[in-house]
Amino acid sequence: MSAYVYMVRCANGALYTGWTNDLVHRLAMHRSGSGAKYTRAFKAVDMVYYEELPDKSAAMQREYALKHLAKKQKEELVRRFSRKLLKKIEIS
Repeated sequence: MSAYVYMVRCANGALYTGWTNDLVHRLAMHRSGSGAKYTRAFKAVDMVYYEELPDKSAAMQREYALKHLAKKQKEELVRRFSRKLLKKIEIS
């Protein structure tokens, strides 16, 4: 079963990084305020990056690696990410 690591842009400009097996549902949870404590406090706005991985273990390892990148490196990943891929998971 596939899993995903993702970054969500919060209203304060920060990037929140997490993992899930359902991107659409997880973004909806973050936006509704029932997601992570950080996104409840700083309001998740948009999903700006994700990677599909083979399983939960791989997603958790990649999440750990992304969380240890410098902000500048995370922003570069977001900048290079294809906006076409994000269209698949947009929620109105």
